Amino acid sequence: MTGKVALVGAGPGDPDLITVKGLRLLQNADVVLYDRLIPMSLLEQVRPTAELIHVGKTPYQRGISQAEINALMIEKAQQGHLVVRLKGGDPFVFGRGAEEALACHQAGIAFEVVPGVSSAIAAPAYAGIPVTHRHISTAFTVFTGHEDPTKADGQTDYAALSRVGTLVLLMGVAHLAGITERLITAGLDPDTPAACIEWASTDHQRVVIGTAGTIAQRVLDAGIDAPATTVIGAVVSLAAQGVAWFDPLTSDHDDP
Repeated sequence: MTGKVALVGAGPGDPDLITVKGLRLLQNADVVLYDRLIPMSLLEQVRPTAELIHVGKTPYQRGISQAEINALMIEKAQQGHLVVRLKGGDPFVFGRGAEEALACHQAGIAFEVVPGVSSAIAAPAYAGIPVTHRHISTAFTVFTGHEDPTKADGQTDYAALSRVGTLVLLMGVAHLAGITERLITAGLDPDTPAACIEWASTDHQRVVIGTAGTIAQRVLDAGIDAPATTVIGAVVSLAAQGVAWFDPLTSDHDDP
């Protein structure tokens, strides 16, 4: 009998932010293929007989390929197992979940998608930054910095981004200087407030505040590294006005 695949979002870092449905599937899984950035304490919820397989990718290092992950996921499901593909954040927000869903469909494997809390909204929230505010910003755009901004055939429209109320950059800390430079060149005010949040929602969270023109250097000076989420927009100023609420020193878990 053929099994099933569940593409489950684990959330941004705090293990309590996984959905009830995602946790239930994890507790019933026969096989769990998990990413590098999931809250590792979630694996304590897995049955003792379940098989745990780490398939996380490390940026700029050779690791398991997406094709290999797809093949392994399908192989385990074809053996009759309930396979949980546990992914950080949300599977469909720069998580390659659609690629895995298509692979399941093409192989005739039943699958479901369990959305997760994306760091695109959770990281700003844990830094006291709402991505929207009816008096400040009524729209926000999420884009990836994983695409090298020096590529001639890049798909990112920096001119369009420079006109959006709030920008949320995922996977962009390594290219932050080039990205902010392109945004400013495209028309973004260099004095626009900006923040970068490292290891959001965990007790390792750090927040660096600056402007579009200064944030890259401040991130470099602070030694901020991936995973980090950058927010650019007037809403960043709300953190200092009293919206900031999370203290990593008093968080009640030790992930990552």
